[in-house]
Amino acid sequence: MKKTFHHVLAAACLALLSLSASAEKADSLKQAVIEFDTADLDEVTQTRILTGNVIVTRGTLTLKSDRALVKETPEGYMSVTLTSNPGRVATFRQKRDGGPDLWMEGQAERIEYEEREEVVKLFSKAVVKELENGRVTNELIGPYISYDNRREVAAVRNDPSGQTKVGGGRGTLIIAPRRTAPAAAPAQAQAPTPVQAGKK
Repeated sequence: MKKTFHHVLAAACLALLSLSASAEKADSLKQAVIEFDTADLDEVTQTRILTGNVIVTRGTLTLKSDRALVKETPEGYMSVTLTSNPGRVATFRQKRDGGPDLWMEGQAERIEYEEREEVVKLFSKAVVKELENGRVTNELIGPYISYDNRREVAAVRNDPSGQTKVGGGRGTLIIAPRRTAPAAAPAQAQAPTPVQAGKK
């Protein structure tokens, strides 16, 4: 199926934007702390179903949702599927390498995070923002967004299934200005006119 021009353009722009800045590398080596209201744990299959104000924290990475399915491979890689109740969204936030106050955050009705591949996928009402010193520098909105941290590549599709479909929704890419207006030159005192200079 052919991709529409705006999807190709959005993908090309994202390859050039600092949305490609990588997430905090040390996070994967930190312990995961999970808060919840109720839990069903299967330690044989390493599957945990958590419900009620779920908060997953691993280093600078924070995931929040109404429900989470957390799995762990024998090698210790974690995968998390976050789902939200109707009218609500799941969220993620993670610090980026490259500066003291660089962050990436996003939200969607469902978020899937795969630690082994370092990929986050956002399904339905997806929004991803890049922040620098508390200011949004780039924002991406679409029915489906995936971000590959290892390859530093983002993809937007016009359907929550992750496919591009005829008649599907549209994506939006917002790029904040990086340049600021030049400072105004200080006002200079006017030299007195010859008439004024001759007055006593």
